[in-house]
Amino acid sequence: MRIGLIAGPWIPIPPVTYGGIERVVDSLARGFTAAGHEVLLAAPTESTCPVPLVPGMRPALRDALGSTMSELSHVIRAYEGLGGVDIIHDHTLAGPLYARRPKGIPVVTTIHGPLNAEAVDLYRAMARDTAIIAISRDQSSHAPDVPVTQVIHHGMDVSAVPVGSGRGGYLCFVGRACSDKGLLEAIMIARQAGLPLRIALKMHEPDEIRYFRQEIEPLLGPNEEFVGEVDDATKYRLMGEAVAFLNPIQWSEPFGLVMIEALATGTPVIGTSIGSAPEIVEHGRTGFLGRTETLAGSVEAAAGLDRSRCRASVEQRFSAGRMVAQHLRLFGELLGGRSPSGVPDAAGLHQNR
Repeated sequence: MRIGLIAGPWIPIPPVTYGGIERVVDSLARGFTAAGHEVLLAAPTESTCPVPLVPGMRPALRDALGSTMSELSHVIRAYEGLGGVDIIHDHTLAGPLYARRPKGIPVVTTIHGPLNAEAVDLYRAMARDTAIIAISRDQSSHAPDVPVTQVIHHGMDVSAVPVGSGRGGYLCFVGRACSDKGLLEAIMIARQAGLPLRIALKMHEPDEIRYFRQEIEPLLGPNEEFVGEVDDATKYRLMGEAVAFLNPIQWSEPFGLVMIEALATGTPVIGTSIGSAPEIVEHGRTGFLGRTETLAGSVEAAAGLDRSRCRASVEQRFSAGRMVAQHLRLFGELLGGRSPSGVPDAAGLHQNR
C-alpha cells in the first residue's frame, strides 16, 4: 500500500519532548515502512521521521498549538500533496471535513481527544465518508451514536526503553500542567506515602503557566523536586528508577500513553480508575487503581510488584508491532471494500465496539 499520514502542524515527528500523538504517528510511519509499505508523511518540515515528507509543508507552529487557522492551512497543504496514495490516515480534527480531499482515496481518522458534545457533532459528520478509529473502549463508550469502525489501543516501541531498578526511593509524575492530569493530587499522595516526588512537566501554554504559578508552585516544598520538561532518555530514567508512577487523572482520558511508557520501564502505575486506565493497568499485577483518596495506601504494595511483569504487559499488549498490524488489517479491509464510486462503503465497515 501507499499510505498517506497526516500529523498536526504544531510539533515535529517525532517530538523531542512533549507530544503523545506525534509519538504514535512516528511509530505508525516506521512500522508501516518496516512492513513493506510506502509512506508519505504530512508533518512540520523539521520532522526527522525516516520516511518521505509531503513537500511544501511549513515549520512547526508550537506557539499556535490548537489554533484552527494553523490546522486548516496545514490540512490544505497536506491533502494537496497526497493525491497519489492508496489510503490516507489523518490525525487532525479538521482534515476529514475538508471538502477538497482527493476523490476516490479512502480516509481514516483517529479520535485523539474526548468525545464531548461538540466533538460528537464533528465525528458523526465525518463518519459519512471516513472510517473512524477510537483509541480505547472507554473513549467510544461516551458517544455510542458515533459509528466507530474499530478500537485500536496505542502502542510503542520498547526496544530503546531501558528497564529501571525502581530503587530511586521516590515517586514520579510526568504530564502537562493542568488540573485534569492530577498533579496536585500526586503531590498529596506522595506526601501521605512519605516519599519524595519528582515532577517532569510540560508547561508552555498561558493556561499551563497560570495553573502552575497559581495552584502548584506555592505548594512545592522539600518533598517535591521539579525537573521541568524532559527528553525521552531522561524521562525513561526518571520513570525507571521510581518506586511507582503516579497518574491520578481527574478526567476520562481517552488513552494515557504515559502509563504504558512507565510500565515499559518496569515501573508500576498508581492512578485513578477512570478513563482508559482500567484498559491499561492490570490492578494488583502492574499497578493499582482506585479513588484519589485511597491511592497513597497502594504505594507500599506497588513497590513489591514484579517489574518484569510490568514490562511484559507492554510488550504483549501495547507494542508498536501490534498497533501497526491492526491498522494495516483495517486499511486492507477498507481498500477491499470500495463502493462503485471508489469510496469505502462505510455502512458495511463499522463494527461492534
